Amino acid sequence: MSGETNLSVLLASMEPVLSTQLYVYCVVSERQLAHLSLSKIHGMFREKEGVTVIISKAYAQEADINYQGDYRCITLNVHSSLEAVGLTAAFAAALGEEGLSANVVAGYYHDHIFVQNECADKALQCLIKLSQSHQGA
Repeated sequence: MSGETNLSVLLASMEPVLSTQLYVYCVVSERQLAHLSLSKIHGMFREKEGVTVIISKAYAQEADINYQGDYRCITLNVHSSLEAVGLTAAFAAALGEEGLSANVVAGYYHDHIFVQNECADKALQCLIKLSQSHQGA
């Protein structure tokens, strides 16, 4: 299952879904990471400055971890190939035109876009509109 690579098909069938969960970005040391529950980490990436983890706001507060912002996740329910060209650029441009930031995490099957909580509904509508504009094309 290698996923879709045709940009027109990807855009037309994105099926964006907005989570209800509030997420936060945190930077933790390797030592702190060892004490976090893997099942509670939604995403992570190692950087030279530390390990970035994406976790629920509730878990960050429970674990007393400093964090930045409140984000919601929009998952694109199309199985996009990791080799697909242009999908990220297309939705980032659409969101950018609306003045919305996008923090993108690509999973094996789907793209996940973390947007500021206060802009989440507007971002979802923007992505739905983008998808609809490519349907039947």
